[in-house]
Amino acid sequence: MSDISVIILTHNEQQHIERCIKSLLVFTDKIFVVDSGSTDATVKIAESLGAKVTYNPWVTYAVQFNFGIEHNPFQTTWLMRMDADEYVTPELGAEIRQKLGALAEDTSGVYVKRRVMFMNQWIRRGGYYPIWLLRLWRRGQGICEELWMDEHIKLSQGKTIQFENDIIDHNLNNLTWWTQKHNNYAIREVIDLLDIKYNFSNTERVVPKLFGTQEQRKRYLKLKYASLPLFTRPFGYFLYRYFLKFGFLDGTKGLMWHFLQGLWYRFLVDAKIYEVYFRAGRDKDAIVEFFKTEYGKDLSALQNRPVEVRQ
Repeated sequence: MSDISVIILTHNEQQHIERCIKSLLVFTDKIFVVDSGSTDATVKIAESLGAKVTYNPWVTYAVQFNFGIEHNPFQTTWLMRMDADEYVTPELGAEIRQKLGALAEDTSGVYVKRRVMFMNQWIRRGGYYPIWLLRLWRRGQGICEELWMDEHIKLSQGKTIQFENDIIDHNLNNLTWWTQKHNNYAIREVIDLLDIKYNFSNTERVVPKLFGTQEQRKRYLKLKYASLPLFTRPFGYFLYRYFLKFGFLDGTKGLMWHFLQGLWYRFLVDAKIYEVYFRAGRDKDAIVEFFKTEYGKDLSALQNRPVEVRQ
């Protein structure tokens, strides 16, 4: 087994958690599940497969994941981040088992590719493959950015390398679940876009760079996207993905994915931002109060939260 432990956040993931954990057992049996109150069989399934499970109430993904880092019961050299609806390909599992222990001491992070599946189809185009994500890092050298949306693992030192094989993101829930999930995501996205303008959280972010790492480039492009006019940017983004990045070659399911994820979702975010301005105006304090009364979200919840990473 490799000297690595895996952290997974769960909430009612009985449909996915067994697939996820079994794919990890190829290279480690040290799996730490942080559950936020599942009412289905998620915890029972995870424990039956040997995972250590603890409960922690949900604040944000970043807060929950940093709780997982801080309270990880396994004193392994390496940590790995996984979502419950993801799984590791056998090829990546073998690669981790074969290569991880031989990495140079000054290598502190490993990027892997994410392959997104939608209605059992691999979304190959529209800029959705390959997406390189920092998913493995040395213990004590990485934390999760405490943002409301698009949070990344941020390293404190060292170099990074890329492994060759993939993580599969394959959610098995239906389209109604997917749209409800993205409606909830839209609130977080609104907060994140407004945070760029108003700096509610006063949080240090990944440094944006067009020609940097995947997360640096994504942060750079998001800042540029945030500066564009409401309601024009979703259409521009969809046209870019569907035509310039050849999303139309993904067929009918690809059309559904790129339209819903690239246009409908982005338009919904802009509509919600418009509603914030309509109901609360553009004063920072009024916006903070709006989110507290309308959504029960404290926009300063991430501000000045110390994160103690176990050494």
